[in-house]
Amino acid sequence: MTATTEASTASSARADEDTYRRLWPGLVRLARLLTGSQALAEDLAQEAFLGLLRAGSVQQPEAYLHRAVVNLATNNGRRVRRERLHLATLRENVVAEPTVDGLWPLVIKLPAQQRAAVVLRYYLDLSEAQAAVAMSCRPGTVKAHLSKALTRLRKDFDAS
Repeated sequence: MTATTEASTASSARADEDTYRRLWPGLVRLARLLTGSQALAEDLAQEAFLGLLRAGSVQQPEAYLHRAVVNLATNNGRRVRRERLHLATLRENVVAEPTVDGLWPLVIKLPAQQRAAVVLRYYLDLSEAQAAVAMSCRPGTVKAHLSKALTRLRKDFDAS
């Protein structure tokens, strides 16, 4: 690098730093008024400055930064609205968990392995092979636990 290039780079860095110090408070204030959040305002102002640095030489850096903050705040608002809409849609589509009121006290009384087999197989609707993986045993062992559990549940349910 030549001395002229180094001086030019240093001068450009000082100009960028001066622009940052001069415009930072106003950009954060603008973003805070647009978003209502100090933390988000600082993030948006920082992102606007990064955009300015990526853009290289800009004729009117202050105007560029104002426009960038407004655009970033608008995009953030859209993103938040989309997320809220998506969450509302997810809440509407959630299937209610099956009620197990009458049977659950009986399931709780089962030995741990039998209870795990019943919950994995019938509550979570896993296959015997998947339940076997979850329980670290063979599918035949899951079948045996299920057989014993169902026999006991039938007996206890009839007795209650």
